[in-house]
Amino acid sequence: MADQGAVTDLATTGVANLEHWLTDNTELFITYGVNIISALAILFIGNIIVKKVANSVSNVLKKKKMDKAVVDFVHTLVRYLLFIIVLIAALGKVGVQTASVVAVIGAAGLAVGLALQGSLSNFAAGVLIVAFRPFKSGDYVEIGGVAGSVDSIQIFQTILTTPDNKMVVVPNGGVIGSPITNYSRHATRRVDHVIGVSYSADLKKTKEVITKVLESDPRVLKTPAPTVGVVALADSSVNFVVRPWCKTAEYWDVYFDTLQAIKEGLDNEGIEIPFPQMDVHLNKVD
Repeated sequence: MADQGAVTDLATTGVANLEHWLTDNTELFITYGVNIISALAILFIGNIIVKKVANSVSNVLKKKKMDKAVVDFVHTLVRYLLFIIVLIAALGKVGVQTASVVAVIGAAGLAVGLALQGSLSNFAAGVLIVAFRPFKSGDYVEIGGVAGSVDSIQIFQTILTTPDNKMVVVPNGGVIGSPITNYSRHATRRVDHVIGVSYSADLKKTKEVITKVLESDPRVLKTPAPTVGVVALADSSVNFVVRPWCKTAEYWDVYFDTLQAIKEGLDNEGIEIPFPQMDVHLNKVD
């Protein structure tokens, strides 16, 4: 019975201590609970505000007719920066010293930066691409041996779409560090053909036929004037260089159509486009 009484007294004492502890810390629980709820509210509402601000910046840039690639880059950058500010504010609400957080983020950023130098160089290259704009969204470019239309410029990479509808991701560092060929920058482009005719062909007549074909195509520009001339005396043909100019948007149509029209025009005039051939001489030995 004595042991049972001792256990009862111990239980009663424990309950009393728990009630006393809860009474003393109720205010602390309420304070922390309110702070946590406030921090979550800051994250939730802040995220909504960040999206609205980033979208507003994008809309302003679009109204100013900024390039889509630049708009996407600035939108992503603004959203990330603002969300970091919201995150720091939420951490400060739950009692975390924001100065310490900033210092930790700075130290961590330095460490991560040293470990991810390539990513940082890609980010810096992305800023340079947006600043100097060697190409814009929709341009057809060749970068480091990869050709395609520019879909978007992101923080770390540039997205290209190839003519056969493949997506190619090129790191921004590779974009800046390699030659960039922009086929869409200028309003006009030159089409380059090399046409070989037989050594027995009348070269003057051949030039007239090719020139007539180019003049009959309304898409071929008068200025600059097309170039037609003998460029090489090859092994089995006399090669003419044919260089008409056209609008950039019509380049491939002009390329294919003029090549076909030149072949048909030469055929109509009986001018032969020879196959590669080799003369073999046999000497009879007695």
